[in-house]
Amino acid sequence: MEKKDMTRAILDAKKAKGLRWDEIAAEISMAPVWTATACLGEASATEEQAQKITAVLDLGDDVADALQECPLKGQWMDKTIPSDPLLYRFYEILSVFGPGVKQCIHEEFGDGIMSAIDFMIDVEREEHPKGDRVKIVMNGKFLPYVRW
Repeated sequence: MEKKDMTRAILDAKKAKGLRWDEIAAEISMAPVWTATACLGEASATEEQAQKITAVLDLGDDVADALQECPLKGQWMDKTIPSDPLLYRFYEILSVFGPGVKQCIHEEFGDGIMSAIDFMIDVEREEHPKGDRVKIVMNGKFLPYVRW
């Protein structure tokens, strides 16, 4: 089963069961963003995680096998500016604040990058009198550039 077919099967089962990512994540003891990412084909699951996901969604071994395959990441992007408003905002955030964030990371840690492999991300709701806010927490290991 191809990753795109796996994703379609998962999304259809999720919708049919009326489940949210946080509910599926709780069933498999993983974070909601990681769970969604794996189910959308952008991360690989262990055999145990894949079996738990397919059990929650009543899906077969073909889906579990596809969940375990190493993905070719970022294939959903067409390498242009995203047109989806939410995804565009991330592009805009990086365009506007990226250089400043980079400078602050270099001042705090030195010359290097934040890992996207040893990395976690979480989405939280923060209540606010003027309207609830989206809080996104990114946490990645600092990787210094090697000099040789």
